[in-house]
Amino acid sequence: MSNSMSLNAGTLFEKRWAALAVLCTAQFMVIMDTSIIGVALPAIQSALNYTPSALQWIFNAYVIVLGGMLLLGGKLSDLYGSKNIFLWGFSILTLASLLTGLAWSETSMNVGRALQGLGSALIAPAALNLLMSIFTDPKELGKAFGFWGASAAAGGSAGVFLGGVLTEYMSWRWVFFINIPMGIIVMLFSASLLMNGSKVRGKIDYLSAILVTAATMLIVYTLVMVEQNGWSSLTTISLFAIALVLLIVFIAIQKNSKSPLLPLSIFKAPNLSAANLVMALMAGAWIPMWFYLNLYLQQTLGYSAFWSGVALLPMTIAIMILMVGVSGKMIERFGVKNNLVAGLIVLTASLVWFSTVSVDGNFLVDVLGASLLGAIGMSLAYIPGTMAAMSGAKPEETGLASGLVNTTYQVGSAIGLAIVVAIAIAITNGLSIDGTVSKEALTEGFQGAFRTAAIIGVLGTLVAVVGIKSPK
Repeated sequence: MSNSMSLNAGTLFEKRWAALAVLCTAQFMVIMDTSIIGVALPAIQSALNYTPSALQWIFNAYVIVLGGMLLLGGKLSDLYGSKNIFLWGFSILTLASLLTGLAWSETSMNVGRALQGLGSALIAPAALNLLMSIFTDPKELGKAFGFWGASAAAGGSAGVFLGGVLTEYMSWRWVFFINIPMGIIVMLFSASLLMNGSKVRGKIDYLSAILVTAATMLIVYTLVMVEQNGWSSLTTISLFAIALVLLIVFIAIQKNSKSPLLPLSIFKAPNLSAANLVMALMAGAWIPMWFYLNLYLQQTLGYSAFWSGVALLPMTIAIMILMVGVSGKMIERFGVKNNLVAGLIVLTASLVWFSTVSVDGNFLVDVLGASLLGAIGMSLAYIPGTMAAMSGAKPEETGLASGLVNTTYQVGSAIGLAIVVAIAIAITNGLSIDGTVSKEALTEGFQGAFRTAAIIGVLGTLVAVVGIKSPK
């Protein structure tokens, strides 16, 4: 009898960690899809006749729909079961990846990327909900979060490297096709390894999902176009005003609805509001760092897409090792808040270091040390930020809380990147002569981008110090 019980316990233990591997693969794919298209953009532009200004929507269509629909994904996960929504999300992501890989026009590509964002918006909160329901022991949960955070960080950095390899040696279409076999494998293993968990009753507020997505899209679009339209132009002011009205209507509906998409009462949970703001600011500092580091490597130092990806590998490997082997132990010893604040300080310091990059710089002096420092900062901050945002949620609202923290991270990355890009372009254009952009002007813009991201990092640190209470 005891041998049988021991065998069953061992089987359950192994199944939990096998399930975690599936969930981490899902998180890897969701984040990878935000970065893998970066080095493929010139090839896509040439093949599908994108204008330079329209090209950015290959990135924005994915991130905006992902950020805008994550709340809906979290709500659906609570209502219909995390496993069901997880599988639906992968079905949509896999089919959308086929569409983008076969894209024949700008419209088909943008629609495919938006559908990829929708699939990922269902996957991300369902996966996080499943992780927290599988690992209930605090020590195991800390270790599981380490793998989870490492998979997210690896997805962002590996996407750059993998995109370079696929584009250079196969075709830009394979940066999308790669999701198809990965998606099929995840769905096959999910059928036996994942359990649905509890469900709650309620209705779906689709109007609210549309409102918050439209507001997010307008804000990002307005920020992207501010260099062309100007901050004080009627177009800029009008678009911001419309976005604000949409957000006010969204909040009014949540306040008066019997089944709101985002019950405002959830913000009474300890740390939830402050932690979500911290996650948004963290993303607003981290994503521009990754974006402009890649541009500095290629456009200033002259690296190819492939070697630019190779240059980012030390940062990727460091994040994976630190999140899996160190972050959980640091949280156990020093607590959530201390690690979060320390991580944000270190991340900000790396951005200050990057702001000193030069035209005649090199990898060892300008990139390696600062990128490893950024890896340490993100490794310390990302998991505690997520845990702080989830720790006070009620059991029946974990899907909603996970959708909310993923939303703020994605929206923060989109808005932060749009702000940083606008400032960097303004600096570069201001130093250009007769429309000619020199390498010096370009690098000055990169420096301004890193300085702006550092300011966002400082804001995130201040919010964490003042607003976060150490959760159990």
